[in-house]
Amino acid sequence: MSVSDNTIKKDYFWNTVGSGIYALSSMLLAFAVMHIAGPDDGGIFGFGFSTFGQQMFIIAYFGIRPFHITDSAYEYSYSDYRKLRRITALGAVAAAFLYLGFMYITDSYTFRKAAIVFLLALYKTADGIADLYESECQRVGVLWAGGKELAIRTLLASVTLIISLICTGDVLLSSALAVLAQFICIIIFKRYSETRFFGAVCSSSGKNGCTKLAKSTLLLFLSVFVDFYIFSASKYAIDHYLTDADSGIFNILFMPTSVIYLAANFIIKPYMTRLSVLYEDRALDEFGTIVRKLRTAVILMSAAAIAGSLLLGRPVLSILEFMLGAEYKGALSSRSLIFVFIILGGCFYAASNLYYYILVIMRRQKLIFIIYLVVAALAFVLSNAVVARFGLEGAAVIYPCYMAAATAAFAFACGNILKNERNKDL
Repeated sequence: MSVSDNTIKKDYFWNTVGSGIYALSSMLLAFAVMHIAGPDDGGIFGFGFSTFGQQMFIIAYFGIRPFHITDSAYEYSYSDYRKLRRITALGAVAAAFLYLGFMYITDSYTFRKAAIVFLLALYKTADGIADLYESECQRVGVLWAGGKELAIRTLLASVTLIISLICTGDVLLSSALAVLAQFICIIIFKRYSETRFFGAVCSSSGKNGCTKLAKSTLLLFLSVFVDFYIFSASKYAIDHYLTDADSGIFNILFMPTSVIYLAANFIIKPYMTRLSVLYEDRALDEFGTIVRKLRTAVILMSAAAIAGSLLLGRPVLSILEFMLGAEYKGALSSRSLIFVFIILGGCFYAASNLYYYILVIMRRQKLIFIIYLVVAALAFVLSNAVVARFGLEGAAVIYPCYMAAATAAFAFACGNILKNERNKDL
């Protein structure tokens, strides 16, 4: 076996392990908090961790990873990416403080709820900071190192939170300790990766490298930010119109969608750098072949997920109810049909993510943003109207509708662009 084969095998293994642990930790933490702290605190934690906190992660993340890992020509240096990530991380913290302060002042949130959600925003901002080092690892050909760091950091933070929660029952304190664990791991990995893989001193691509990078990726950030709002529109509507307990129940039903998304990324991510090189080299036939293979893999994975939800949804939800406790009896299993709708929406989201990455490689940021903006407006109007009238059931049914619209728009755009590019080369 060649060195490159060994490296690819190692990359796949640790990327799968790290991403898998990350996905499972989100489910485990939400489940643990609901079981130990009750439905109201569980709902606050679920919204803060998987919805608002993730929105702050996106501000820190700035949509850069697809651009970063496909920057195979080193248009921008690691130093440029690092400088920009510092600015965006501070922006995420400021945005969380301002939004939650407003929610507290207007009596939409209690001080305790605002504090918990703020800590969870910090937790997710830390994920955004760590992504810088994980992205550079992938660009320099050591994706396995980023996957290993993600696995260790996620395990340590999750175990810290759960142990603290068991010992104290205090969601606020437990969240603070988990944030501390996150930052300790990030500091250690930063020093390790910069010394071993990136070099202790990283040159800049120019005086205005960071500014140029921000301009180049601004539309990507806005697109990803709006994309996650689309993904979470139903959750925001529930937080606004329904109770914290309702938010927690919907979050449990919604959790497999993140697993579907990450499972799709297991398939997609390792090919991104290769696809970028093929597109730059105008090897469009091979480029198209790989895209079709990835599309087929996502479709097969989605079919398996939908079939599994139809066959096993109700019994699995009943088991989860039993594990959560008597107060949750019927809260999940009675919604097994809408669970299928949520899974369907997650499958569409995974498919749209494939075409999003392809459009990033094609550097069609403006087109990505326009599509997301239109779908976000649709999601905002529909989710608020439907949730206000039909509650959780409405939130579940409307979710795959606007996800399907996003997937169709992206697929159509990718197909047309690739067709036009081939015609140019004739």
